[in-house]
Amino acid sequence: MTFPNILSVLRIALSPVFMVLFLKDDPVSRRVSFVVFFIAVLTDWYDGWHARKYKSVTNFGIFIDPLADKVLTSFAFGIFYALGFMPLWMLVIIVLRDIFVTLIRSYDEYKGRTMKTSFIAKTKTFLQMTYIFFILLLFMVLTYGIDLETKNTISGFIFDSRLNYILLLIITLVTLYTGIDYLIKKEYEKRNETAEEEKDNK
Repeated sequence: MTFPNILSVLRIALSPVFMVLFLKDDPVSRRVSFVVFFIAVLTDWYDGWHARKYKSVTNFGIFIDPLADKVLTSFAFGIFYALGFMPLWMLVIIVLRDIFVTLIRSYDEYKGRTMKTSFIAKTKTFLQMTYIFFILLLFMVLTYGIDLETKNTISGFIFDSRLNYILLLIITLVTLYTGIDYLIKKEYEKRNETAEEEKDNK
């Protein structure tokens, strides 16, 4: 297994650790969970950079890297639902889309076909990661001795603000769109393969 692939596997392993630490709901555990999440995000950046620099891109890596991202973001959104500020239907759409796409990609890998992650899918991951990091950062601020007014402002934004809901809605819709886009591309690819087979048989 290549070094970038090991980092992707590590990112998957860190995801439940991050979730358990965060849900302990004590200041120290939440600070440690933030560090764990940050390390996981760094592995995402570094494994891609390493694979490109040293030309160690593999079919398994093309599959496992986005899968690790999906696992990490799914655990984070699971936390947000558990804390009560992310609607269940948004969580379901995001997680089911990721499971569905992962199953299709796994089947393609089994058949010896690899479909690279599209730009819109990478944008989706960037939006998700940025939002998650921002929300976690706000939670980290809450673990320190800040004045009551600031604490209420941050808590109000997270738990009871229209803006936060809109941000979550945008992320959910973009995630849904990437799933539909993936299916359209798969259907287009399938038709091209069928056309090529019919051409070869003539």
